[in-house]
Amino acid sequence: MNTLIQHEFDINFYLIVLYQAHVYLIILLKLKKFIAPQNTDLILSEAQKKELYHKLIEQLLKDFLLANEDLNIPHSISPIELKIQVHKKIHQLIHNKFNVYLNLLYIIDVNEDEIKKLDGFNSVELAEQVSYLILKREWQKVWYKNLY
Repeated sequence: MNTLIQHEFDINFYLIVLYQAHVYLIILLKLKKFIAPQNTDLILSEAQKKELYHKLIEQLLKDFLLANEDLNIPHSISPIELKIQVHKKIHQLIHNKFNVYLNLLYIIDVNEDEIKKLDGFNSVELAEQVSYLILKREWQKVWYKNLY
């Protein structure tokens, strides 16, 4: 009978240790913070390294569609071409469909304070900076979805 009690104690002890390890792992994962790459090229490079580039494209396509604006890019688009196409689309929206542009920023949930800090004097540069903010936010969404 004594060995049976010892065996139950061992099992309970290991279950407690296993549970605590699981809790610590969850805490460590939650502490892992998203650190945004500093430019568009680094975002696209990181997405490729983590094999999440196609997820990033899917997220972009989904959010543009929610804004009723077709991004019209293939899933096989290269990172360089993606950067160019997003920039062109944002530049076009700023000039021709400003309400759609604002709606897109809202749907993607681009940080409003970051948008306000941008200099809107040169629309080409503005479109480039906004493209980075869009890709950064979309990458953040994909990164977190992959983490959890």
